[in-house]
Amino acid sequence: MLIIEVTNSRDVVRQRIGRLGERLIGRVVDAEAQVEKALIQELETAFKEFGIEARIVSVQGPQLVGREQLELPIQVREERDVRLSEA
Repeated sequence: MLIIEVTNSRDVVRQRIGRLGERLIGRVVDAEAQVEKALIQELETAFKEFGIEARIVSVQGPQLVGREQLELPIQVREERDVRLSEA
């Protein structure tokens, strides 16, 4: 199992939407959710190219505590099953 924590989602969204949109981050735009959605799409494409079937789940809540502990109160934001055949 892989856990990927995106640590600069606000910066990524800021670069994509510019200075005017910067004020919307946190109010209208959920930077973390937007970056995760784009990342899920890229992972799905790459997994299919490598022949990997997987379940990708974007959740809200887990927190990394230092290097040795993960707290897991989660709320699923988005889920996608990657399958090689469309059947």
